[in-house]
Amino acid sequence: MATLRKLSTGKWQVQVRKQRQKALTKTFESKHDADRWARLIESEIERGVFVNFSEAEQTTISQVLTRYASEILPSKKDVGRVESRLKKLRSALGEYSLAAVTSSLLANYRDVRLREVGPQSVKHELSVLSRVINTAIKDWGIAMPKGNPVSQIRMPKLPRGRERRISADEEIKLLDALSQSVMARHAVAFAVETGMRRSEIASMRWTNINLATRAVFIPDTKTDDARTVPLSTKAVAILKNIPRRIDGSVFGVNAGSFTQAFSRACTRAGIDDLRFHDLRHEAISRFFERGLTLPEVATISGHKTWQMLRRYTHLRAEDLAKKLG
Repeated sequence: MATLRKLSTGKWQVQVRKQRQKALTKTFESKHDADRWARLIESEIERGVFVNFSEAEQTTISQVLTRYASEILPSKKDVGRVESRLKKLRSALGEYSLAAVTSSLLANYRDVRLREVGPQSVKHELSVLSRVINTAIKDWGIAMPKGNPVSQIRMPKLPRGRERRISADEEIKLLDALSQSVMARHAVAFAVETGMRRSEIASMRWTNINLATRAVFIPDTKTDDARTVPLSTKAVAILKNIPRRIDGSVFGVNAGSFTQAFSRACTRAGIDDLRFHDLRHEAISRFFERGLTLPEVATISGHKTWQMLRRYTHLRAEDLAKKLG
């Protein structure tokens, strides 16, 4: 049964109580609106279709972002970058309640941010917000009036992926420039042969490498899905030339050290606009040029969809022409 009372502010407060239901309270500007809401709630309860959105109305975006950072984020990868995105979301949207976050509000956030940063950054921020809201819905039991609003907006259109490939001449010059950085030289050659990420190469351990079957197991990946990468004859030869370390690490250096050595070598070799990650692009493109199928390449690279894999694949027209005959 509904109870209405007029507050000292002139507004009307209504409370709906039903058996086995938590009391619901809401305040309105007029008695008419309060009475209409009460009758609607009572009707939904009677018909068994009532969903309580009060927690979504009383919980702010700032609160769920803080809870996510405390309970969920520590077990995730790339904590630093996600924390930065949570901070930006909290600054822009933190004062809104979950129930007040609409698709139009997020579309406006998207458009404003696109004037400040690139589309990839905006997409990352919205994806983080989507994960937080999904966690609130699925794990914390907070019902949203219209579901996850992030899923109801268009994500920013991403630019075409980099098409930078390393030429045979550049590869020779780069490896020559790394002659004084033996481990970095091995890492560069290994990256071109395997398509593995810089972090995956840096964290390799001998216990996860089977030279007999020519495979390396990667237990910790960017996507959280472990995978096994086949090794070419050349990749095996590279590993055999690396002396064993007592600590079991293959290279014994961190990913940042690879980047520094790589950048300095490019400068010495006179190579412009080349990044270590471009070696992954190069390797994947070469896999296709060798005739590997899409599923085979995806198994090696760890990509889950063709759309994701395509951004890393740039086939040379002249090589395709040779295959055509």
